[in-house]
Amino acid sequence: MQILAFDFGTQYIGVAVGQTVTNTSSPLVVLKVDREEKEIWDSISNLIEEWKPDQILIGKPLNMDGSPSAMMKKIDTFFKKIKKITSIPCELVDERLTSFEAKELAKIDSKSDRIDHLAAKIFLDNWIEHNVNSD
Repeated sequence: MQILAFDFGTQYIGVAVGQTVTNTSSPLVVLKVDREEKEIWDSISNLIEEWKPDQILIGKPLNMDGSPSAMMKKIDTFFKKIKKITSIPCELVDERLTSFEAKELAKIDSKSDRIDHLAAKIFLDNWIEHNVNSD
């Protein structure tokens, strides 16, 4: 199964791609969110068309106590819009601490200033581990 993961932010969206057959994933791209948002939705549609995922994951920002973070309202809007542009199954996935982990990874591999795609890779890896490897 091919999976695309999106780590949504108000300025950037990190994207990662994964494969359940090989249990692997890779950071793919960091998209810059423009003011009108048309370009970002064109980019997202193009990624979906290019990678043809069987599943789409979107990071769900929760506080450490499990309650929704202040960003959750914007994530809900993003999630609903993704579901409108595709019939591919979409799922919200807990992304707690992924930005922290991504910053730690970026210290090791400092090729990029942005870590959004690394955060998407981390919650994608966690999803694969929990949903594929737990069978």
